[in-house]
Order: sequence, then structure tokens, then C-alpha cells
Amino acid sequence: MITLDSAAGLREQIARLRAAGKRIAFVPTMGNLHAGHLRLMQEARRHAPAVVASVYVNPLQFAQGEDFHTYPRTPGHDKVALMAAGVDVLFMPTESEMYPRGAAVQTFVEVPGLSDDLCGTFRPGHFRGVATVVNRLINLVAPDVAVFGKKDYQQLLIIRLMAADLGLPVEIVGVDTVREADGLAMSSRNQYLTPDERQRAPRLYEALVRLRDRVREEGMHLRAAEENAFIDLQTDGFRPDYVSVRRQADLQRPGPEDRALVALAAAWLGRTRLIDNVEFERQ
Repeated sequence: MITLDSAAGLREQIARLRAAGKRIAFVPTMGNLHAGHLRLMQEARRHAPAVVASVYVNPLQFAQGEDFHTYPRTPGHDKVALMAAGVDVLFMPTESEMYPRGAAVQTFVEVPGLSDDLCGTFRPGHFRGVATVVNRLINLVAPDVAVFGKKDYQQLLIIRLMAADLGLPVEIVGVDTVREADGLAMSSRNQYLTPDERQRAPRLYEALVRLRDRVREEGMHLRAAEENAFIDLQTDGFRPDYVSVRRQADLQRPGPEDRALVALAAAWLGRTRLIDNVEFERQ
């Protein structure tokens, strides 16, 4: 595995891969890698013989008071894990390499509408930071395919919209959420949970599964199912930001004729903000 920290070095290596006629798949991450990330690397390998990964904690997607400075950083572990996963090129840039003029004056990319809904309501500017860094990374790597997890479902759709709107010649692939044995979606932030909170954390997923079943099997009205799930989470000690059922295709409110739905939730457990979702087909 070749590890690079400069955009110039990355472009040079990408040029070598292209000269060898290789198709490229790209997986951007913020590091502190777990089995969910490694599943993305496996999916990338299915799409291309050359896999490029990045590890970069992006300051633009953290608001003031969020956990940018305390976000877990494990570069040594990440290198070993990615090498074992067969990644060909690892890009680990510094902030000055990513934003040469400084993050405060960086040109930004914003996907209006969807970026201000759901998690965007509670984390203003977050998705602008995500779209900006992903756009820059895709421009540097110039991959054929870029792979993202579905746990961040809203992020996945925003990146798809950005790529389509800007005409980026890349296929955006979503990968199903990887879960712990008890159902908790894998996340680097899970390590913030206390032992007691970790025991309760899977109830977020359980609440979404119950919501799905109330809609699909019991025929409950969507609004009532959302409200019941919200109350379930409060009863279990969560502080929910939202619980919402949306169309899978665009995260708009579903009409009576829409069948492909996704139930999404974000909720605080102690000092940890957890997100999750469950896709389903309405009868």
C-alpha cells in the first residue's frame, strides 16, 4: 500500500494507475476504522481493481462546540487495517494540503434543500462541509466509483445529488449498514458511550424496526408511527432530534402511492449523538 500526504503525490499515483489501464474505486473516511469501513473497502474492490482510500477529519463539517478536536484519530491502526484490506493507495492529507488558502476562505459546495432537512436542521452547515470535502477529494482522486455507507443515508443522497448536479463522472455506490451483534450500527462515535449507554444504544435500531412493522404490518399512519417511535426513544432514555419516514429515492415526504420508504432517526444518548435508518417497502 502506498501512503501519500500531498495532492501532487496523489495525482501522480492516480496517473500511474490510469496509465496501467486500471479502473479506480474510492472510499473517503475520517479514520478510526471499524468493520463497517472495511466492508466499504470490500465493496470498492468488487467495482475496481485499484482501491484508493482517504483518512481525513474534515473541520468544515463540524460546528462550533462539536467534537472535532476530540474525534478519535488512530492513524497507525488505520494504516494496518487498510493494508490488510488490500487497499492500494491511502491518502492522509493535512488540513493545509486539503485547504491551502485556509478552511475559513475555502470555496464551498452546497446542495440546497435536502442539506437543511433532518440532520441538517440540527447541524447547520454540516452537509455543506461534507459536500465540499467530498467534491475536493473526488476531483483529486478522479475515481470511476466512490463508495459510501448507508448509515449516513442523508449524506449518501446529498453526495449523489452533488455529483449529478456538477456532472462529476463518478458512480456513487451505497453499502448497507454494518451492525454489531445486538443491532447497533457501527460508528466511531460509539466509543463515547458509557457501559450503561452502550447496553441501551441498540434500542434506537429496535425503535425503527418497530416503526417499520407498525407501518408495514399493522397499517399505522406514518405520522402516528413516527410519534410512537419518538416516545419509545424518550422512554428508553434517548433525547431524539427527529424520527421521520421518507421516500428512499429523495427523502421527500411520501405520498399514499409511495412504497419504497426509509425510517430515519437521530437521537442523543448521554453526550453521544446516534443516527440510524431502516429501509422498507410499504404494502
